[in-house]
Amino acid sequence: MGPAEGFRFLAIALAVAAAVALSYGAHFQNAAVVADSKQKTKKQGGLSVKQVLALLSRPKWLSGTAFMVGGIALQLAALTLAPLIVVQPVGAVALVITSILNARETKTKLTRPTIIAISLCTLGIAAFVGMASGVAHEAVINDDRLRQVLGVLIVILVLFGALFFTFGKKAKALTFVAGAGVLYGFVATLAKVVIQRVYQHQFEWLTLLCLLALIGAVGLGGWFVQNAYASGPPDLVIAGLTVIDPLVAVSIGIFILGEAQSANLLTVIGWIIAAIIAVVGVYLLSKVHPELATKVRSRKHLL
Repeated sequence: MGPAEGFRFLAIALAVAAAVALSYGAHFQNAAVVADSKQKTKKQGGLSVKQVLALLSRPKWLSGTAFMVGGIALQLAALTLAPLIVVQPVGAVALVITSILNARETKTKLTRPTIIAISLCTLGIAAFVGMASGVAHEAVINDDRLRQVLGVLIVILVLFGALFFTFGKKAKALTFVAGAGVLYGFVATLAKVVIQRVYQHQFEWLTLLCLLALIGAVGLGGWFVQNAYASGPPDLVIAGLTVIDPLVAVSIGIFILGEAQSANLLTVIGWIIAAIIAVVGVYLLSKVHPELATKVRSRKHLL
């Protein structure tokens, strides 16, 4: 086992630890948001600004945030040791842990359709990681590639920001999850860029712009996540993040950063199939999760 291979296994282990931290962070944050949102069973849609600010005084939400920060630190450490397209999808482990934690917390039995949906998410991402680890390599992120990433992200930030503040009250949990997943996919990419540039002593205006865009994506993505907790179970939120986030990050790694230039056509087809399986799993989870079904029945009863 050469040094590079050894570091790659360490990176995957760190990513698994980050997934565990993410699971507990989601569990505690969701519990705090549910306690704060008295209208959770009455209607779908986002939290008010007042409700979001009130979370800052809740110990359980702060505990969840601490787990999230720890998870981010572990994920960043993993990104310094292995290519983005290997590390980022490993977070799917969080889905299984979060599902177990939420089932115990809410005393909700996971039905067979729910387990199938979770399995599709996990297996799809696992297959993606397995194929990516064989062809991935670190790529030098030059200024042109970085400008492409930033350009796409700025457009997405403006679009998502406008949509959220105009239609946010009518959005469903899956909508918030999808938005957060896309933004966090860019966060992972930009975090790796900033780490690499700081390590190479390239902290100039373009790196600073990356850092500012990263902060903006984290802020808006975090707002989306809290609203998703208010209108859906935490395992649906984590399912979306651990599927959409890595798919976006990996797409950037493949098509813009050039981390998989040695991949052949068969591998690319395998990636597409694995991605479709994972996305179908998230969609099914949003339809069959027993907690969501209970909420729908409760809303109909209130009406």
